[in-house]
Amino acid sequence: MARRQDNRGVAPYSRTLRVNQVLRQVVAEELERLADADERLRMVTVTSVESTTDLREAIVYLSSLSEDAAAALDHRRVQVQKVVARQTKLHRTPLLKFVQDPAVIAGNRIEDLIQKIHRDDARRGEGTL
Repeated sequence: MARRQDNRGVAPYSRTLRVNQVLRQVVAEELERLADADERLRMVTVTSVESTTDLREAIVYLSSLSEDAAAALDHRRVQVQKVVARQTKLHRTPLLKFVQDPAVIAGNRIEDLIQKIHRDDARRGEGTL
């Protein structure tokens, strides 16, 4: 006789994805508090978080107008990790690493190229479509 599988209580997505969402929210909230004391952290957004499957490490992706934001957060990493440990119920708090979001960097590069094309067209008198 085949055993019947009971799907009640099964999460619709993996634990790692849920942890990533919680980490993103907690880090973003702490970032707002830290921005009052450190101007390098103003206008910084946490775009996403990627944890390893064993939850030992997590990369926090940032969107920022300031290139110093990742360095400022690295300086305050221990403080942010303590907040994460207090606000989450994880057995182990992942080691956080802060990096610029490559998608945002690529998007900014594309926007710069489009603006350059428009400026070049305007200089040549081809600005109208």
